[in-house]
Amino acid sequence: MKTNKIFFKKSKILPVDQFFSNVLYDKKLGYYNSRIPFGKKGDFITSPSVTNLFSEIIAIWIIACWESFGKPKSFNIVELGPGDGTLSKTLLKSFERFPEFNSTKKLFLYEESRYLKKIQKKTILNRDVKWINNFNLIKKGPVIFFGNEFFDAIPVKQFKKINNSFFEKNYILDKDYKIKEIFKKVSTKNAEIIKSFKTLKKLKFIEFPKLGFKELKRISRKINQLKGCILMIDYGYLKPNNQNTLQSVIKHKKNNLLDNLGKADVTAHVNFTLLNEFFSKNGLKIKNVISQKNFLETMGILERAKIVAKKMKFTEQSDLYLRMQRLLSPKYMGNLFKVILAYKFNNNNFAGFK
Repeated sequence: MKTNKIFFKKSKILPVDQFFSNVLYDKKLGYYNSRIPFGKKGDFITSPSVTNLFSEIIAIWIIACWESFGKPKSFNIVELGPGDGTLSKTLLKSFERFPEFNSTKKLFLYEESRYLKKIQKKTILNRDVKWINNFNLIKKGPVIFFGNEFFDAIPVKQFKKINNSFFEKNYILDKDYKIKEIFKKVSTKNAEIIKSFKTLKKLKFIEFPKLGFKELKRISRKINQLKGCILMIDYGYLKPNNQNTLQSVIKHKKNNLLDNLGKADVTAHVNFTLLNEFFSKNGLKIKNVISQKNFLETMGILERAKIVAKKMKFTEQSDLYLRMQRLLSPKYMGNLFKVILAYKFNNNNFAGFK
């Protein structure tokens, strides 16, 4: 129980988002700075590790964007939260098949965790890739930002709305080092920020990604400055329903939220309707949010799978079929995972979107 104190640092009380930021990103004991969370031996599996075809489709989508932007001679790509580096490794390999595009691209990886940076560098082994902590190095456009399961890993604030007042959930540490939750009334200023979003107006329980919006504010500013877009794929919902979506996972199984702190992943489902509203407020145009199944199938993943399967043994074909099911089936990732695109460009024709 005394270990709980570590994540409060010197505070006696912390809002939910700040507490879980410490749990996930503390430089020594934070979840993302102390272990490898990905794969069978980790706690969860992401789409790039299900099959390389996912990453190949993202590569084709990026190249299609470059073409629709008029094949600029300088083209910036930023992966947000690159995980173990698997996606970018496959991107670079795919890009080599398109020499004209490959000679124009610059790939940046935006990663907060020093621990994961080391893993990514071992995976990618490419001197042309640059790791960045901010976007100041990107001075000429256009620029594409993309993130797979980036936003769900940024902790959210939680509020209750009673009458017309908002109360924020906080955690406190009692004398026995047990964590308890309390709700504190928020300031008028913070209440007005919440009220400014139409998506949240009728809700009695609200998850608000203040830290996530801080990141997206910087990204939106860069897109407005240089032109370009942001593509994000994540799990979440379109219709908010007063749900508490904070969840914890360890070794691919659900974990009580406040157990195994620093040893289990903690995420929240993404409110895609709120994201759309945010991007619109920040000067970007938006496409309709679509399912991962819709996006990948429109981009030709099934046709690509058939081509790859021809060179496989039967057992390998069966394995590929199961992996495709995981990506596309509504029972698994197909509908739960959604794709959002926000952009600033004269041409609004983007592959995969109507």
